[in-house]
Amino acid sequence: MASIVDTSVKNFNSTMSGAPALSGTAGSLIALLDAVLVNGFDIKAASALTVSGGIASMPFIGSHSAQVESVISITGITGAYASLNGEQKVTSVAAGVVRFATSLADGAASGTISFKMAPLGWLKPFAGTNLAAYKASDVAASGMLLRVDDTGTQSARVRGYESMSDINNGLGPFPNETQMAGGGYWAKSVAASSAAVPWAIHGDGRLFYFTAAPGVANTPAAQSGVTRVFGDMLPLRPGGDPYACYLCYSNATSSVNQIDAGVGSGGDVLRFAAPRDFTGLGSSVLHAKYPYTFSSAIAVSGLSGAFGPFPSIVDGSLMTSRQFLASNSGSAPPRADFPGVYHCGQTGVWDTFKFLDTAPAAGVLAGRTLQALPTSNSGLSTGSTNTNTGVLMVDRTGPWR
Repeated sequence: MASIVDTSVKNFNSTMSGAPALSGTAGSLIALLDAVLVNGFDIKAASALTVSGGIASMPFIGSHSAQVESVISITGITGAYASLNGEQKVTSVAAGVVRFATSLADGAASGTISFKMAPLGWLKPFAGTNLAAYKASDVAASGMLLRVDDTGTQSARVRGYESMSDINNGLGPFPNETQMAGGGYWAKSVAASSAAVPWAIHGDGRLFYFTAAPGVANTPAAQSGVTRVFGDMLPLRPGGDPYACYLCYSNATSSVNQIDAGVGSGGDVLRFAAPRDFTGLGSSVLHAKYPYTFSSAIAVSGLSGAFGPFPSIVDGSLMTSRQFLASNSGSAPPRADFPGVYHCGQTGVWDTFKFLDTAPAAGVLAGRTLQALPTSNSGLSTGSTNTNTGVLMVDRTGPWR
């Protein structure tokens, strides 16, 4: 690993200057996933690279998508500093310069240097017109595939597979046809138009979270959103659980209503599909998600009153909980935990934290940065208030595993 710090967790969002746009047009989600999962984006030439006091600085002309704690990929360095090629986590960004930490001695690098936003390192083994299948390349990953049908405008159809032979055929679908005919839905926009909507993707080599605020296309004040996920969770079975790969989806046909059972939405709804149960037997099984606080299984993150209002009147803190998946509604034992995301068990969180706002983590997560993702308990075209919009917190620093 080129970086002296962990770069396994990567974060991307629509405020990055060179990021792809998400809209209510066919193919926009696949273009976004291609850039973030597979290819990277915003290639820029660096005019130099110098190291001073443990900080490497790369000046460039114009603007770039790099943000603090995002990960860039560098190529073209030769000579004594060639080990800086590869992934680096950004420590600061100023006008025309990006910086990261290094253990190398002071000096200047040589070569024809360029950099881009580093992708999550996933594969795209199959494709068609506005169709794509993605697969984690991490050798520790389960090897499941995500098929995305992005031929529609306001929503894409999604389904997981244990294996695929081409873009239209696969074995071990989850959810299967009985559970959700045609696959689940991921909302892109409430309008069939090219109007861009806010989005964020956080992930590692085995899982990613996709968040969008689709209502902005019609109503700028509709900042609430929903977070979906695909990939390998953190299994609780001591011997491992190779089928603890999950796809979170909506079963609502209208993008305005696709807030059901998101990662930060109300729990107790069976909308997380895994290819098999923990024994490895059978076929697709549906799970529900819950926060470990569990005082209100259907609570939306940031709108739950389990711990009272934010900030806590006792110590002023933001109070969060891990989340887990269970194979029944209301009364099943946890099977797997969510990596990197945290349920907010307080009300009024939206008054302080909006989409992509950050806060330093405390306790066992001290030294990491939490980033806010919007949630909702109403339709995605409704103007956001602290009674209909909350936040889910994601650890953008990592590692998650």
